[in-house]
Amino acid sequence: MGNGLSDQTSILSSLPSFQSFHIVILGLDSAGKTTVLYRLQFNEFVNTVPTKGFNTEKIKVTLGNSKTVTFHFWDVGGQEKLRPLWKSYTRCTDGIVFVVDSVDVERMEEAKTELHKITRISENQGVPVLIIANKQDLRNSLSLSEIEKMLAMSELSSSTPWHLQPTCAIIGDGLKEGLEKLHDMIIKRRKMLRQQKKKR
Repeated sequence: MGNGLSDQTSILSSLPSFQSFHIVILGLDSAGKTTVLYRLQFNEFVNTVPTKGFNTEKIKVTLGNSKTVTFHFWDVGGQEKLRPLWKSYTRCTDGIVFVVDSVDVERMEEAKTELHKITRISENQGVPVLIIANKQDLRNSLSLSEIEKMLAMSELSSSTPWHLQPTCAIIGDGLKEGLEKLHDMIIKRRKMLRQQKKKR
């Protein structure tokens, strides 16, 4: 008879492991954060209004290797008065998506300041960052190399893995590829943290 635990264990171990990742979407107001969120959620363009607090969605995404992953996204308002709250949302996050408007040259310095500020918080050291260069479909958008230079990506801490992804959130171009890169960086970081724990 017994309690059947050994049978349950073998059944559970054969099931695919459920993975969910806590991701915060940040960036200046009007960069396209909420458009990114709802393009991922509904796979269509949703007309949005400025976010006064935050939007949150759990979204299942099938990655290139046919693996389905659940991302729990927190899209936080980018107005100046809301930015001090960003650090509350990044606590214990698996990854940060930072959206920049590729056309808004005047505010790129402000975007750089906010990006560097959030990645320098001690709790965010080593947290992977996906920088989404949104609105790449527009004729006057900056190139990736220009954005990388203007955001001073080379000055980010060497412990912060990052990827700069060209996108057009309205039609969804580049979003899935960016999420795959973010997922890879998160998995790599988790493995590294596990190895560090074993050494202790």
